[in-house]
Amino acid sequence: MNTALPARRAPPDPALRQRLQAALLFAVLLWPMLVYAEFKPWLLFDAQSLVATRRFLAAFLHPQLDAEFLHLVLINTWQTVAMASAGLTLALLGAIPATLIVTERLSISRLGTGRMRPAARLLRQLVRWLLVLLRSVPELVWALLFVRIIGLGPTAGVLAIALTYSGMLGKVYAEILESSDAHAADTLLTNGSGRLATLLYGALPESAAELVSYSVYRWECAIRGSAVMGFVGAGGLGQRMDESTRNMAGGEVATMLIVFVLLVALADVVSKMLRRRLG
Repeated sequence: MNTALPARRAPPDPALRQRLQAALLFAVLLWPMLVYAEFKPWLLFDAQSLVATRRFLAAFLHPQLDAEFLHLVLINTWQTVAMASAGLTLALLGAIPATLIVTERLSISRLGTGRMRPAARLLRQLVRWLLVLLRSVPELVWALLFVRIIGLGPTAGVLAIALTYSGMLGKVYAEILESSDAHAADTLLTNGSGRLATLLYGALPESAAELVSYSVYRWECAIRGSAVMGFVGAGGLGQRMDESTRNMAGGEVATMLIVFVLLVALADVVSKMLRRRLG
């Protein structure tokens, strides 16, 4: 005779009370932030908003593919890629010398005593503050400033990317080099090599794959940033998208978004190829 065993209750969650308290605290903190930010998602369901959304989506689902428009998009896409590439190249010209200065592992004055001279420490700190300043200001703000100074066009976007990304690249490059194996770099410095030679032959071989991967990622970010800066008059595909959005031309916007996706996918493929070759 089979006797059914009584169902065993699952043990109570010992952290249930703490989770509920944390969720309540999160809600209490989030609510005033939403109120202060004037977060009103119900406006999306306003009758006028729904009509405009329906009209835009109807066109958005049918990308604009005529030859004249595609040729225009191709020109603007090339301008966007050129703006991002030129801005990143200028950023590298500023970031590499800054990396040489702020990376303590490449310091010659610390050899022997293990401590840097006061002048070297002061210079390193000043360059670090400069990098903080450059990366603290978003490229969109720099673009707005340069558009006011030199006028509309890609030059403003190139300079904006160069300034912001030099701060980002200098900081991250220094951190990558600091976290790599120090034996080769210390040996070169001890035997009289300069900073640049130590970087090229001691530090870079250990960190090349990570440095290249981050650089390509920043190039991808620069492409997206170039598109955003186009909305403030810095040229490129973003400026064309701004015009299409203002005209509620959903098909044109859809085509340009497809191009953006292809550009990001291309950057990912390039990054993988470089990592595989360096690895």
